[in-house]
Amino acid sequence: MSRPGLLRSTAAFSGMTFLSRIAGFVRDMLQATLFGASSAMDAFVIAYRIPNYLRRVFAEGSMAMAFVPVLNEIREKGDRAALKDFIDHMAGALCAVVLVVTAAGMLLAPLVARVFAPGALDDPEKLGLIAAMLRITFPYLLFISLMALVAAVLNSYRKFALPAATPILHNLAMIAAMLWLAPQFEVPPMALAWGVLAAGVLQLAVLWPALGRLGLRPRFRVDFRHPGVRKVATLMLPTLFSSSVAQLNLLVGTVFASLLVTGSQTWLYLSDRLVEFPLGLFGVAIGTVILPHLSRAHASTDSTGYNASLDWALRLALLIAVPAALGLLLLAGPITATVYNYGAFSVLDTRMTAISLAAMSVGIPAFMLSKVLTPAFYARQDTKTPMRAALWTVASNVALTVVIVAPLWWLEVPGAHGGIAAATALAGIVNAVLLWRSLRRLGIYRPLPGWGRLLLQIALACLVMTGVVVAVSAAVGDFTALHPAGRVAGVLAAVGAGVLAYGSALAALGLRPRHLRH
Repeated sequence: MSRPGLLRSTAAFSGMTFLSRIAGFVRDMLQATLFGASSAMDAFVIAYRIPNYLRRVFAEGSMAMAFVPVLNEIREKGDRAALKDFIDHMAGALCAVVLVVTAAGMLLAPLVARVFAPGALDDPEKLGLIAAMLRITFPYLLFISLMALVAAVLNSYRKFALPAATPILHNLAMIAAMLWLAPQFEVPPMALAWGVLAAGVLQLAVLWPALGRLGLRPRFRVDFRHPGVRKVATLMLPTLFSSSVAQLNLLVGTVFASLLVTGSQTWLYLSDRLVEFPLGLFGVAIGTVILPHLSRAHASTDSTGYNASLDWALRLALLIAVPAALGLLLLAGPITATVYNYGAFSVLDTRMTAISLAAMSVGIPAFMLSKVLTPAFYARQDTKTPMRAALWTVASNVALTVVIVAPLWWLEVPGAHGGIAAATALAGIVNAVLLWRSLRRLGIYRPLPGWGRLLLQIALACLVMTGVVVAVSAAVGDFTALHPAGRVAGVLAAVGAGVLAYGSALAALGLRPRHLRH
């Protein structure tokens, strides 16, 4: 596959992801408007993040990163019967393991709630609510893990659009739960937990028939001694941390946030949702598209193609990530006001969310680069190097969170949760630096000519963009005082002007569309 093909595949993935993110914005607006930053919402955030982290392990994170290289290795040999047999046994093994984890999570829900919400130990009602929600959200893990297996197979066959579209169903299911189920519950946010479960079922139901059209719909066979399954397991174990380090850091932040004032978990969760917009739209898209290509290049010993494709992905990621981070940092207040400041979500909640959004946005370039750097190792079936980087990253996150947040908590400084967001961003930078250094030290990646020019172009274009965004934002004024339509118009004007200024500056500095393809 040529790099123009990679660009088209990335664009197709990003297009579907964009629709999903738009639906996600509607979901988040409704969530903030209807439920605010309450104790019940904090409980849902905890009950959602735990199975969501495990989803990264058993679904599109660790499992997919280990599964795709082995799948492509078998495909390269041209033995379709062996390929089908591998998928059958992989589906059976995955289903068996996730069933056990799901059952354990449901049975031990009260203990899990106490571990991940230490700040609620003196609040039995909140702990009980977290446990009740966990019993609903844990089964989601089974459906989403099988869906991720199907998506990984489809991506290996260069079918990216449908897997990228399924998250739209997740957001629609959550929206439906808030509108129609929430009024039926004594604690309305309980409807969100049922929405998560329904989303998992819907996503799998939509994606499953696509495997049938490839003739690869699996028959579930459980044999952990199968060579392919054992190889995936061997590759997967070191990736349990590395492929989901960002989510693990957020989970660490969730634990610390439980010790802070009510609403802290919700503020962090909603700011993370905004950070996920550029990451999901571009970072995940580039990483998802590049993994099958890199693994095929490695399997066919095409080191030149491997290096060139990785170089292309890193340049594209940085070209997008730096202005995205800068834009969220400059417009943290206006964006949070426009998306969340309605109904039960107060001006104070808006300001608190903006604090953590601004702090977390600093890490966006590192987060996005890690989405590209990590698959570079997995494509070579090297899972130990990213694991070592992940261990250092998580340790750094814990240490940074304690160092930054403890004094703020002790002094009762408003916005202490922003320290958790800052620690998450700094830990993300540590992860990206460690991965980059390992690639260079091992001789896996050799930067191609033109990096110095590109970095200068990005820096100058961002300088121009900053001036334009600040001017437009200042002209609009206080976004919280505006009518909703005025807020939307103001944000669109600032974002549109910023994008136009950045793109025009890049063009004036000599960057052309063809440079993104070659």
